[in-house]
Amino acid sequence: MTASGTVLVLAGRFDPTADLVIEELNRRAVPVFRTDVADFPLRLALAARLGGRAGGSGGTGEGADAAGKAWSGTLRTGRRTLDLRDVRSVYYRRPARPRFPGGMSPDARRVAEREARRGFGGLLAALPVRWLPPPGRAADAEYKPLQLRVAAESGLSVPRTLITNDPGAAREFGEEAGGRVVFKPFTPVRGTVGGRSAAVYTSIVGPGELGHPDVATTAHLFQEWVPKAYEVRLTAVGGRLFAAEIHAGSPAGHVDWRSDYDSHRYRLCEPPADVAAGVRRMMDTLGLPYGAFDFVVTPEGRWCFLEVNPSGQFGFVEQATGLPITAAVADWLEGKGM
Repeated sequence: MTASGTVLVLAGRFDPTADLVIEELNRRAVPVFRTDVADFPLRLALAARLGGRAGGSGGTGEGADAAGKAWSGTLRTGRRTLDLRDVRSVYYRRPARPRFPGGMSPDARRVAEREARRGFGGLLAALPVRWLPPPGRAADAEYKPLQLRVAAESGLSVPRTLITNDPGAAREFGEEAGGRVVFKPFTPVRGTVGGRSAAVYTSIVGPGELGHPDVATTAHLFQEWVPKAYEVRLTAVGGRLFAAEIHAGSPAGHVDWRSDYDSHRYRLCEPPADVAAGVRRMMDTLGLPYGAFDFVVTPEGRWCFLEVNPSGQFGFVEQATGLPITAAVADWLEGKGM
């Protein structure tokens, strides 16, 4: 990573979390180049080369050797140009997929998307800079079965969990858990129903639902219900931990706090030493510099791991509590104290 240079931000056009980080980097006079993967190839041009003198062809000697060991070139929009050799770090904040001309056939579009992922995405991954988070490791960490295994291996408490497409196994699991079982999707499920935005959140399921034939249609994730005093959003940035209690004020929010943000109260807290150590071990194992962790804290004070989001939002926690998470992210991207 260069000691100075530009932070490349890959994010959607509307992303308040990315906006916070960019504003902080601007305040520090750190150059930022923001674009979205969706801008490629229609609004974003790429030209990069390996070998020969930078900006020319052929050549011998020290300049050619240096140029031959790293990619050089540019990313160019209609307004700005980024020299790839000037990139110091990349903030990968949930960019959208590439968009292609509307007249392309479905087969051509599939080929173009694969080529964009391997070519455009592969080139960016080849830059010798730090990423927050590294896209490959972040993609691996999105797998909840992997998260839960690594959390348990790292010493964190995890709820009893079943992954199945067998209605009988689901029904048996419910009986073992005393009838209090939750279902949660493996990936965020959002869409529009009747013209209104809708999402599938964690939900409590009864014995009849556990044995429903629809369980056989795909993989389902069931967990025992963990009694809650409150929940915690713990944000880890480069080994620094920022934790806030979330006290939900509605029945829906008590089951899944994401379903009712307006009902919450927040309070600063410190994770127990064993939890903090487990979080850091988990981050090291997954190879992540950033993670938004969700915990349930039981009435007895036990912290129970639910999940980690490798690119989760933090703005709502910072706004409610004043935790300096944006500054920590900017520090990491700038290379300060890391």
